[in-house]
Amino acid sequence: MTKKEKLVMKYLCLKCQKKKTYLISPQEIAEHLSKKFVLSVAEIDEIMVKLSDENYIDFVVSESKKGYYYCVTLKKCGQTFEADAKKQRKILMLLILRSMFLATVSFVFGIILKIIFKGG
Repeated sequence: MTKKEKLVMKYLCLKCQKKKTYLISPQEIAEHLSKKFVLSVAEIDEIMVKLSDENYIDFVVSESKKGYYYCVTLKKCGQTFEADAKKQRKILMLLILRSMFLATVSFVFGIILKIIFKGG
């Protein structure tokens, strides 16, 4: 999943958490992400289709006088997206800490061995 897709998914999770289905415009998504990325409506359409294909959301395009809107419903994967992302970050941090610990232990063990064999 690309960075843009993750940001769109986070926004959809934020908007759709209280309701089962939420009506949202592509302009609303683009406006929310404008601080980090500039997205065209075509890019947002592609992202929405990809998120749907990856089983995160269900959406239907609804026409109105002001343009079109997405009727978005989070699927099970979409509902657990935030929790899964937190879990992945936690696992990554634990791996980094474990690697740092093992590197430190190896360094200390190497120094001890050096002292033992130099002294003898």
